[in-house]
Amino acid sequence: MKNKTLILAFASAVLATSAFAADGPIKIGIPVGLSGANSVVAPSVVQSAELAVAEINAAGGVLGRQLALEIADDASGAAGAQKAFDSLVFQKEVNAVITMETSAARNAGLPIITKGDIPYIYTSFYEGKSCNANLFVNAWVPEQQVPPIVDNFIKTQGAKKFFLIGSDYAFGRGMLEFAKAYIEKSGASVVGEKYLPMEGSDWTAIISNLKSSGADAVITSTAGGAPNVTLTKQLRGAGVTIPYGNLAVDEGTAKSMGADAAGIFISASYVTSIGSDANKNFLAAIEKKFGAELRTPNDLSVPEYEGIYLYKAAVEKAGTTDTAAVLAALGEVSFAGPRGTVSMSKQHHAPLTMYLGQVKADGSVSVVDTFEGVDPGEQCPNL
Repeated sequence: MKNKTLILAFASAVLATSAFAADGPIKIGIPVGLSGANSVVAPSVVQSAELAVAEINAAGGVLGRQLALEIADDASGAAGAQKAFDSLVFQKEVNAVITMETSAARNAGLPIITKGDIPYIYTSFYEGKSCNANLFVNAWVPEQQVPPIVDNFIKTQGAKKFFLIGSDYAFGRGMLEFAKAYIEKSGASVVGEKYLPMEGSDWTAIISNLKSSGADAVITSTAGGAPNVTLTKQLRGAGVTIPYGNLAVDEGTAKSMGADAAGIFISASYVTSIGSDANKNFLAAIEKKFGAELRTPNDLSVPEYEGIYLYKAAVEKAGTTDTAAVLAALGEVSFAGPRGTVSMSKQHHAPLTMYLGQVKADGSVSVVDTFEGVDPGEQCPNL
């Protein structure tokens, strides 16, 4: 009789635990560079995630369950990402990872995502062609971002000789590899291509090479955040005034650069000046929530906000948080947000409206041209 009582008690405890798991919060992991190169932009990413979760929870949650954030510092690199992903996936047992990161961090985390078998929405612009059954991307790739800048420099600025500068890692090299091929295909030439380690901050020798190269345009692709700031400051300090296209700067980082950023050309899927009602409502909501602590919304933080809503839509379409069902739904759902309607429907990537902009003295971005529904091209044809 005693054993029977113990068995019944154990069974009741298991059922109670299962019920709690089904009714408890849906946990979203955010490994992000709170330290390291991405520390300039990471706070804005966290704020966008917090706003999305607050709005969704206030409206009743997802399938009747609340969302909860689990945030971990990936230190903007591979070693930190391995620790952060491992903690989130196997200790915190998050239901999904939705975040922007450096390419080094993303690549280090992907094997852990595969092992844990959970959805991963990558919300950072990147060099493209990262393919994994669990990975979806709602940010831009080179095929969407590079042509507006290069075309403008050649056709409007009269540029014929380009100099390329990057951080020495997957994003820096991948973006400039595409840029070089596109420049040469467009009839111009690349007269120099130089890289600095991602943790480097002294660009003096590279800038000297640029100035002696005869280049009439410069394009840079660095790790987002601190490397952008140091390179831009040193370019301006050295008196570089030729057309400057930056493939990695976001509007928030541009504001942090002050007058040094003035004149930079950027190509982005989000700028704060988008005039849609959805963007105006987003800006009003995030300003109300964070007030004086608000970090400028940008092309790294807004995809985070939308990524959480895309996950919500996929879970609701699937009717469950089960990974297989959610992954099947992620390529079929869409969300109408600050950037317009976004769907990760093209080989786990998203067609996007792109904006060619130029940074003004106050750090805001003036839109020069708009390109609607730009296709990401062939990214992951075998998925």
